Amino acid sequence: MSTPTLTPSLSQRLLDYLHSRHRDMVDLLKQLVLAESPSTVATAQKQVLSLLKNALLSRHYRVRHLAGQTTGGHLLAVPKQRIKRQPRQLLLGHCDTVWPLGTLETMPLVQRNGKLYGPGVYDMKAGLIQTIFALESLLYHDLTPRVTPIFLINSDEEIGSKESTPYIRRLVQGCDRVFVMEPSLGERGQLKTRRKGVGRFTVKVVGKAAHAGLEPEKGASAILELSFVIQQLFALNDPEQGITVNVGTIDGGIRSNVIAPDSKAVVDVRVLDQEDAHKIEQTILNLQPTTPDTQLIITGNIGRPPMEKTPDSERLWQRAYQRGCELGLTLTEAIAGGGSDGNTTNRYAPTLDGLGAVGDAAHSPGEFIYLDSLVERSALLASLLLDPPLTSEPLRDKNDEN
Repeated sequence: MSTPTLTPSLSQRLLDYLHSRHRDMVDLLKQLVLAESPSTVATAQKQVLSLLKNALLSRHYRVRHLAGQTTGGHLLAVPKQRIKRQPRQLLLGHCDTVWPLGTLETMPLVQRNGKLYGPGVYDMKAGLIQTIFALESLLYHDLTPRVTPIFLINSDEEIGSKESTPYIRRLVQGCDRVFVMEPSLGERGQLKTRRKGVGRFTVKVVGKAAHAGLEPEKGASAILELSFVIQQLFALNDPEQGITVNVGTIDGGIRSNVIAPDSKAVVDVRVLDQEDAHKIEQTILNLQPTTPDTQLIITGNIGRPPMEKTPDSERLWQRAYQRGCELGLTLTEAIAGGGSDGNTTNRYAPTLDGLGAVGDAAHSPGEFIYLDSLVERSALLASLLLDPPLTSEPLRDKNDEN
């Protein structure tokens, strides 16, 4: 295989080839969507993992199944003709979905008006298809990237990637760059160059029970105290700084005629930068009760750090913008409020997220992708995979490249 110099004409050849494979892309995507794969049902993931493994094997990749303890496990694919001591680039995606088994009965796979609807089609099985066919297009044109692509597909991203994160951390260290094949943002197909960090906290209040009618003064209401805590938590919201704090669920008490001896709230936190993440985390963990004879027990942390913009990730975005121009795409960047495995990889290597499908309505019954976007986004990835090592490139303004 040859080591290419990327040119606009080569980008066009990749695009033309992928147009010729569009029907096969759609057919394999439909198979993936029909293979329901909820995060919490390990046995259900066997079929989708098998489909993906076979697709990668047929494209000259060695595929290793990394066993999971509570999940269906993960796939690690590396080229059969890998060049030793060559720099690496990590491709990252997940095959699990938020949808329970049987969702297809009420949310069937439907192709209509240039769109494909179905559970997990947008988040993020289409992104896996785009990656597989991007690798195929390089193989077809006998092209060897100067930075070796390795591809990890995990099966627990939608539930926090607890099992797969150690694998991700090991793989990303020493990588030149990371491409996360999560769906793009909204129908404009924006790439994600920043993501908010995500935290989850549980606030438990311990009070003291007493009869609400006979001797209420002997009690200490955990619910009353929780009401004060909730107000303090919501006061931490700062939209201008990108900080959101939401008390999502509350419960507590025994019955209406008993002073509540306990209560609990579960809190979601989103932050844009690591400094704010540390401040908010410490503020929440150090909250103190104001109601006499009550106690706060607070647990949790910012589990996914913010994906922040760095000079190297800016270089990666500039490259994507330029490759998009060569393919007739005008790309834009955006900040995503949700987290992904890109939040983890960005701490170790420059990361570009949202390279997957163009569509909308993730995690909702109307989830869909635009079928035509499969080709252009797959060609974009293929072009990016051919770029030289990122660290050898000076930082430039994308507007100077046109």
